[in-house]
Amino acid sequence: MNWWIILITFLAVNLDFFVILLFLLNRYRVKDVIIGYVIGLIILITISFFVGKLLGLFLPEWVLGFLGILPIYMALHDNDEEFNGKTNTRPVLTTLITYLAVCSGCNLSIFLPILTVLSYNRFLLTIPFVIILAIIAVIIIKLVGNLPVVNRLMERYSEILMKVIYIGVGLYVFWDSDLIRHLFKLLV
Repeated sequence: MNWWIILITFLAVNLDFFVILLFLLNRYRVKDVIIGYVIGLIILITISFFVGKLLGLFLPEWVLGFLGILPIYMALHDNDEEFNGKTNTRPVLTTLITYLAVCSGCNLSIFLPILTVLSYNRFLLTIPFVIILAIIAVIIIKLVGNLPVVNRLMERYSEILMKVIYIGVGLYVFWDSDLIRHLFKLLV
């Protein structure tokens, strides 16, 4: 398992949510935001893993490499979701619902091709790794979130950085699944 790809994928699919975390952390306790965020992550990566396993029952691994199209599509498709900040629910539930509403599509489409090739044991190792990443991300965002320079940089460059990372993840999925090798064999 490539931990760097899991890390990069985590950062890519959550980059836009990091901005929303700035708002949530200004309204709620860090603990409540972490709990809601972690629950949402576990839900989405678990769905991605099992959908990938289901597809793997019917399709060879190199065909699953075509799933790399999903992150590339997400990068090229202009899909700007915005958080309106209005809520009357509890902080954990607000964070969970906000995360699922904003990040479900990209998390499922980006994590699906990455997690498809993992064994069940590797997947069980991935869950605590992603949880630790989420906790670290929330703490870091809380620490630096109030800096004006961070707010300006995120507003200016987060969209393009996220798109570049999505394309990179998609290309990695193509490469890792031997799709390119199989397509080359068909052409030659």
